[in-house]
Amino acid sequence: MTVRFDYTWEREIYGKRQQLNRYPFDSVVSFVFRNAPEVGPNENVRILEVGCGAGNNLWFAAREGFRVTGIDASFSAIEYAKSRFAREGLEGDFYVGEFSDLPFAEEAFDLVIDRAALTHTGFSVAELAVEEIHRVLKMGGRFFFNAFGVKHTSCTSGHCGPNGVICDVQEGTLMGVGQVCFYSRRDLERLFRTGWRLLSVQSHESIETLLPKNTVQAEWRVIAEKKNAGDGA
Repeated sequence: MTVRFDYTWEREIYGKRQQLNRYPFDSVVSFVFRNAPEVGPNENVRILEVGCGAGNNLWFAAREGFRVTGIDASFSAIEYAKSRFAREGLEGDFYVGEFSDLPFAEEAFDLVIDRAALTHTGFSVAELAVEEIHRVLKMGGRFFFNAFGVKHTSCTSGHCGPNGVICDVQEGTLMGVGQVCFYSRRDLERLFRTGWRLLSVQSHESIETLLPKNTVQAEWRVIAEKKNAGDGA
């Protein structure tokens, strides 16, 4: 069984107007400003976010003048993003679709963002999505991949589902968000083994100590660059 988009996000989260974030994540802001190519005005830089949700990260990028595109499998999230952009007079293109079958031309984008979206799909679906992201990135373009790590408290509090997902999480910060894949360093190396140059692989962990049981939030922040065809390993 191939696990693709978990419609928990449409039925129980976005469809009920939950997690419709308004402001960007700081890791995304840092990635954009540190990795956007210097090609003149920001409008010359095209940014794609896979799993864009409410469009909060692209909202920031659009306000800075970048050309932005978002795709998410949740109709409710995309409708919210479109309406917000329209209300605020911002330009952006938004699509409902699967991460593993992107409706974009080859080498269309300078940057691609994944802020904890692919981590909610099965491993093989994430591999297909990363192949698609590689296809739509320009040579030398960069990809921000943000996934939850195996040290996360939620990793051991659910049951194992197909394709590497953990379902019905009972502890930690990921209760109620459906299926989740938790990545090890080896998983990352396998995901980026072909056509990529890893520029940064950061492991971020924080511990909430005031709860009856210490709760660990663990995530990876990866920056990968699309290699030129003639580059070596």
